[in-house]
Amino acid sequence: MSADVARRIALGAQGFTDARPATPTRRHLQRVLSRVQLLQIDSVNVAVRAHYMPLFSRLGSYAPSLLDEAAWTHSSRKPRLLVETWAHEASLVPVPDWPLFHSGAKRRGWWQNYQTILDRSPQLVDDVLAAVRELGPIGAGALEKALMGDTGRAKGPWWDWSEVKRICEVLFGVGILTTGTRRSFERLYDLTERVLPAEVLAQRWDPDSGARELVRRSAVALGVATEPDLRDYYRLDPRRSQAAVASLVEEGVLEPVAVEGWRAAAYRHVSAAAPRRVRGRALLCPFDPLIWERARTERIFGFRYRIEIYVPEPKRVHGYYVFPFLLDGRLVGRVDLKADRAAGVLRVQSAWAEPGVDRGRVAVELAGELAHMAEWLGLEEVLVVQKGDLAADLISAVLAG
Repeated sequence: MSADVARRIALGAQGFTDARPATPTRRHLQRVLSRVQLLQIDSVNVAVRAHYMPLFSRLGSYAPSLLDEAAWTHSSRKPRLLVETWAHEASLVPVPDWPLFHSGAKRRGWWQNYQTILDRSPQLVDDVLAAVRELGPIGAGALEKALMGDTGRAKGPWWDWSEVKRICEVLFGVGILTTGTRRSFERLYDLTERVLPAEVLAQRWDPDSGARELVRRSAVALGVATEPDLRDYYRLDPRRSQAAVASLVEEGVLEPVAVEGWRAAAYRHVSAAAPRRVRGRALLCPFDPLIWERARTERIFGFRYRIEIYVPEPKRVHGYYVFPFLLDGRLVGRVDLKADRAAGVLRVQSAWAEPGVDRGRVAVELAGELAHMAEWLGLEEVLVVQKGDLAADLISAVLAG
């Protein structure tokens, strides 16, 4: 298989060959979810929170309430579609998939380092669960206040989290608690048994069958991938992932392929199509599933990408929160974006082109997509700082638009 075909398969699997609807609906949201399988959650809000952006990248301007209702509300008319759990990282996953993440297929989670707290403070664990049952959905701060009073806060060494917060996170990690809803992005804990349907909670997967099903889903999302790619999508245990890939090859679900320029063996999902061409444009947040595995991004697109949030400002190459720009199936540039909500401005703090691209065309298309994003965010204009090798062209394109 040529590298170009592999790239087009990957883009098609992620939904970038689907036309953007004029008015996105719950049905379109479900279509994207059937492609990407999950949405990663991240707290950074410098431009837009990470779970909202992949839908915009694929659907265009949509009402964020569409996702909020799917993830954090439930009614008989509109049942909850998504639930929070640890998947790739903290993620929203389809409700029926929840048991898979508690099957033992995933590699050891960070919260397991703190499970000793459950043994050390059994009475506090019981008190937390009793309080959540009585008061939930409830945030950790309110829960702590209810349990300990205003002066009872006993802080711990990890992220300066209190004992109550850490207990909540361990119970979330093992599946006893989940997010009932969110308020201003604060997680409000509730008992999982009150959030998910009984028939979902009743499902049981052993670690091997759970890993096989999760690898199958990652193969749907990736189209063509190496075993480490498939494993990383859900952060699976390596041994179980490798066994799952072998089993799915034997079943005929995965087809072994050699991709030009790829050192590792690759596998194509038998239903993955190779689009003849990929057209259109999209800005991608750092946690978009198309690009979150940086080695795969470089292998498929020849695009080296690193998030520089934790890099001291003088040492940053491209900026704080950088969005790659996808145009006609290739990553052609990147922009460091900030939503200045007080001023009503989408600020482009730097703009960069990839080597060999038509900068004039890239600037025009990028200006159009930035204007679209600004409108979606309720911002009045796009302002470009004169920084980066694409900045001058982009300024001209924005002014001309």
